Amino acid sequence: MDVLSDVITVARTGRPRSAYVRWHAPWGQQFASVPGSAGFQVILEGHCWLLPPHAAPVQLGAGDVLFLPHGSGHTLADGPATVVTAPACTPDDAELAGPYASDSVDRLGQGGPATVVLCGAYRLDPSRTHPLLLTLPDLIHLPADRDRHPELHASVQLLAAEVGNPRLGTSATVPALLDTLLMYILRIWLAEQPTRNSTTGWVAALNDAAVTAALHAVHRDPAAPWTVAKLAAEAGLSRATFARRFTSMIGQPPLGYLTWWRLTTAARLLRATEAPLRSIAAQVGYTSEFAFANAFKRMHGLAPGAYRRES
Repeated sequence: MDVLSDVITVARTGRPRSAYVRWHAPWGQQFASVPGSAGFQVILEGHCWLLPPHAAPVQLGAGDVLFLPHGSGHTLADGPATVVTAPACTPDDAELAGPYASDSVDRLGQGGPATVVLCGAYRLDPSRTHPLLLTLPDLIHLPADRDRHPELHASVQLLAAEVGNPRLGTSATVPALLDTLLMYILRIWLAEQPTRNSTTGWVAALNDAAVTAALHAVHRDPAAPWTVAKLAAEAGLSRATFARRFTSMIGQPPLGYLTWWRLTTAARLLRATEAPLRSIAAQVGYTSEFAFANAFKRMHGLAPGAYRRES
């Protein structure tokens, strides 16, 4: 696994929700803030406006993608002057749960021009949220650009087809396509960030070949007996230079990140599998079940067995 793949795999909990919604003007919809979630909106047909609470309205057209990594509240409407009186809608609304994994909703309004939006949300486990996600802005807007982002356009079209017309297999297909959509959003956003003057943070780290090599090594094999010297060798740097660069960019020392990642991976395995504690301890680099249990409790506040039962 690479870092970006793990960011998605580890943080998400439960099944993502999605819906295919057709609005007819005049319309306006408030989406409530939902901490512990990440939401998205994709404009499939027509156009609408994003009405930020403290900024100028932004016009959105077919193919535009909005991603809200922290579940921030927002408003969409058919026009910038529309008075929005509709009740707030959250990712837990019954409208977002259908006979398969999603639903199709047609809001007739007053029969004006239609706007079709693909909306959805992920539930995130705060204890497993990767620090990369925490550094993202409240809103990421990727304007439609089929030539620059053909893979994003293709994933949107596939997802829209499944959500708009559920069939046998949709329940398995939609979550996989949502993960794919999220991957493309993050990949494109990271690639488009200016790095010339950035020497700290995750954008800088993922554009630094040495630090990225060490990160991939940790994510590829968290159980390996890593030391700072061994990770420096993966990075192709001296031990001191690597430690300074990694800590400056990631915000914690290499072995601190290694411990966090091991115990975050263990939390996912405890929730997602029935593997014995001894086996999970070994998978994340602990030769002693006792040492693993103590480390896990320090980070998560519960012993591994209690964490599994509570989950």
